[in-house]
Amino acid sequence: MLSEFTGWVEHFEAEARRREHQGDPQWTDGAELPAAVVRSVQRFQVGEAGDGANLIAKAEAAGDEVYAQAVRMFVDEERNHARLLENLLGAANAKTIGGHWTDAVFVRLRRALGLRLELMVLMIAEVIALRYYRALRDGTTDPLTTEVAGRILADEQRHVPFHLRRLAAAFAPLSPLTRLLVHGVWRLLLLGAVVTVSYDHGPALRQFGLTRREFVADVLSSWSRTAEIHDPVGLPDRAVG
Repeated sequence: MLSEFTGWVEHFEAEARRREHQGDPQWTDGAELPAAVVRSVQRFQVGEAGDGANLIAKAEAAGDEVYAQAVRMFVDEERNHARLLENLLGAANAKTIGGHWTDAVFVRLRRALGLRLELMVLMIAEVIALRYYRALRDGTTDPLTTEVAGRILADEQRHVPFHLRRLAAAFAPLSPLTRLLVHGVWRLLLLGAVVTVSYDHGPALRQFGLTRREFVADVLSSWSRTAEIHDPVGLPDRAVG
C-alpha cells in the first residue's frame, strides 16, 4: 500500500538538494548580536541540537517505513538548524552552551510516552519556534542573522503540517469528545510553554521590538490557525506561519 507520506519524502529530498545547491551563508562576514540575543540564540541552539534518536525509534516502531524515512529527514533538517545557529554564534564570537533547563523539560515530556505524545510536545515547540525565528529574522539589522533566521523559518513552516498530518491519523480512532478534551489540554500545555519562553527570552524579544505579551498572543493566534486535531479532516499540506 502506498504510504500517504511518500510525497513528504520526495519533498524533504527536494529540500535537501536545494540546500546543497544553495550552500552556506558567508560566515566570514561576521555577525553583530547584542548580548541578550546571543543568550537567546544559545538556548534555541540547544533545542535544535538533539539527536532525534528517540523520535526516529518511535517512528520506525509505528510500522510505516516511508513515514520513518520522512522523520529521519526531518531530524536531519533540525540538526542543520543547530549547525546554522552554532555557526552564527561563532560568527558573532560567541560559543554554544551545553544545555538549558527549558530544553530539558521539553525532552522529558516528549520521551514520556509514545509517538503521539512526542509529536504533540514537538508541535508546541515548532509553533513557538515559528514566531521566534520570524522575530529574529525581522527584528535585526544584521544581514547574516537575518539570512540564518529566514532559512530556519522556512523549514519550520513546512514542519508544522508534516506533524499535523501524522497526528491526524493518530487521533482519528478517538471519539470526537476525547479529541476535543485532548486538544484542550494540549492548548493549556502550549500556553504554559509559551509564557515560559516569553519570560526566558524577554530581553531578546525587546531587542526585536516585541513585548512578551505580544509574543504570547502571536503564538496563540498562530496555533489557532493550524488544523484542529479533534477535526482532522482537510489538514493542510502547506506551510504555515
